[in-house]
Formats: sequence, structure tokens, C-alpha cells
Amino acid sequence: MNNKKRIFRSILLSLLMLSTIITLNPFVNGQAIANYSFAVAFVNLSFNQPVGLIADPTNANRLFVIEQPGIIRVFNNSKGSSTSSIFLNVTDQVLYGGEQGLLGLAFDPNFGRNGYFYVNYVADNPRRTVIARYSVSLDPNVADSNSAEIILEIRQPYSNHKGGQLAFGADGFLYIAVGDGGSEGDPMGNGQNRSTLLGKILRINVDLTSSNKNYSIPSNNPFVGNTAGILPEIYAYGLRNPWRFSFDDATGKLWVGDVGGSQLEEIDLVEKGKNYGWNIMEGTVCFNPANGCNQTGLEVPIWNYTHTVGNAIIGGYVYHGSALPSLDGAYIYGDYGSGRVWELRYDGTSALNSQLVNSGLDISSFGIDTQNELYFTSLDGKIYQLTVVAISEYPAITWLVFLLTVLTMLFIPLRIWNRQKQ
Repeated sequence: MNNKKRIFRSILLSLLMLSTIITLNPFVNGQAIANYSFAVAFVNLSFNQPVGLIADPTNANRLFVIEQPGIIRVFNNSKGSSTSSIFLNVTDQVLYGGEQGLLGLAFDPNFGRNGYFYVNYVADNPRRTVIARYSVSLDPNVADSNSAEIILEIRQPYSNHKGGQLAFGADGFLYIAVGDGGSEGDPMGNGQNRSTLLGKILRINVDLTSSNKNYSIPSNNPFVGNTAGILPEIYAYGLRNPWRFSFDDATGKLWVGDVGGSQLEEIDLVEKGKNYGWNIMEGTVCFNPANGCNQTGLEVPIWNYTHTVGNAIIGGYVYHGSALPSLDGAYIYGDYGSGRVWELRYDGTSALNSQLVNSGLDISSFGIDTQNELYFTSLDGKIYQLTVVAISEYPAITWLVFLLTVLTMLFIPLRIWNRQKQ
């Protein structure tokens, strides 16, 4: 009787273990695990120092590439595209080299009606950031180079930390990323100084002018009407070099990749009026002073990483395309120094970060097309996409382990049965 109970318990235990393995195993359960790789998106196209890819909001078949020396190119969004044409050439106005050059492009929300687009570049004599508006010509593939209107200029003290991103929010206002102006460690204290536009995210209204400016200040900007000398263009501050930012169209949240110094690269969810810490803090650690800094009123990043895995964050996008469904809702970003690409998921409290690929490329920017499919540019001149590699079955060694486990679980009750018969 005892042997029968032991056999019954052994069989039951074996079945439970087998059921657990099957339930937890994605292949037996009919779910393929997705691994990721990357590939050239447009094999016949190459660009000179591409630092941005932007979709035509009125035409899904057109993509624009920013070339840092001062050229914007346009081409058909087709895998077989073999030619691109010059949309705008401002090389004669751009100070190019290092972190300087033509850095940003944004199309007006009413581009289909007014033909306006905006560029962000660095100019010389004096060194300055220029935000300028242009119009498209009668030929939709060529901008009117004589239509330039300077919207905003910001003096730049050094040759690095320019920021560069431009984008319109759902509110219709233009958001501008401006670095701290450079050198090392923010020697001028621009990040925390709200009487300068350096080290900030700015928000302006380009549809209306005011006083002697070619723009106006949105009435709900956080520092409108202050009497403390705070510039009203400021939307958020305490940033070092916010090279790339993007809006999540599903939530409206503003994701910013802020390039770090010698310690940490950080990702911030930027909100109106908040202070993101630089140069009191670098990421989640004290910077100035190195210990015991006063963190009152400072926003810490939702994620940061050390220079063991990269040294210059390239902000990306929250993915909402259809080609990579397992990445839906994840923030995809990379690193210029290491070529790694990650997904970050954030629930409002905690973040989960996973590496997707280690490309080895000099990643310079991310972009999306009108279908929300993701691309990234590299300074080798190519445009890349992530690709999914679905493993539909176990590797041979894994199948062998699985088979041995099943056989072992069946062997135990049989062994007991044989002993009982003897």
C-alpha cells in the first residue's frame, strides 16, 4: 500500500513539474522569443555625417536627413531608393566641426498649408545658435533658400554642448534643446542660471510675434510674468547637453536624453518648470560639490547608466510601430560611444532596461516615419533599422535538456513500480 502511494505521489509530482515547464516555456506554449539585430534600411543610399532623420508630415513617401555640415536631403521612403536630392543647403552659414553644425529640423504643424520648416544650426562671428524658419519652394523637393527668417539667436561661449533638437509639441509650440554652452563642468553655471537660455529646454510660439521678437511666449510657460529676471522662454532647466528629445504621441510625455560628463548618461521625463539638476548633479550623483550636494527641488532621471556601457546617450522614441510589436510602448535609445541600443520601460515608479543590440556603430540620432517605424543614423553614412530574429524552436542543447528532464521524471515512478513487483 505504501508503495502504491509513493508511486501515485511520484507520478503526480512528475506531471506537475512537466506542466510547469510547458507553461513557462515560450516555445512549447507557442510563443517565440524575439531577439534583435539591425540592418541597413536603404542599402543604396549614403549620407555625409547624418545626424537626424525626420518624416514629411504630409507625405508618407518622403524622408529627410540632416547632414551636419549644413545640408538637408530628401528621398523616397522605399527600401530600393537609390538617390537623394538636396532640399536645403546652408553650408555657407553653418559653423561645422565637432559638436557644431546643422543640428535640428522640425516641420511646422501646418506645413501642408504654409510650407514652413525650422532649422537649428551653429553660426560664427560671433559663435551662436540660430533658429531659423524657411519655406518650401514651388518644387516640394526644394526649399526656398532665400526665405530665411531668423527666429532666435543664442550666444555660445564654447564649441561644445549645443543641444540641437527641435520639435513641435501637441500644443503647437516649438520646443528647443539648448546645451549648457560647453567647456567642461559648466564653468559659467549656465544650467542653473535662469537668466540665460543655455542648459535649457525652451518653448516658444512661432505663430505670433511680440515686441522686437519674431516669436512670442506661450501664456502658460512656467516663468511668464516673473520679476526675478528669469527668461520666459524657459520650459525646463538644469540640463547639460540634451542632444535629442522626443514626444510620446500616446501620452504626450517629453523624453530627453541628456549627455553626461565623466560619470553618467541620463534619461529624463521633462515637465514644465522643473530643474533637472545640472551642474549640481550629474544623473543621480552629486557633481558640484562632489559630495553632500543640496538636492532640494531637483528632479533625478528615471534612468542613468555608467560609462562601462557607453559614454554619450542618443535619445530616441517611444515605439508605436507595427514591425516590432514586442517593443510597443518601450522607449528605444542608444549610445554614440558604444553603439548599443536599449529598450526602457517605465511605469511611473520603476524602470526596466534591456539591451537590444550592440551595433558597434557611431549612432548619431533616431527618427521615425509617418507609420511610427523607427530608424537610427550612424556617422558611417548609413540609416539603420532594428530587425527581429524570432527563434521558433529550441537550440539542440536546450531540447536535449528538456528531453532528459522528461525521461527522468518518468523514470522515478517506473523504478518504484519495478521494485514493488520484485
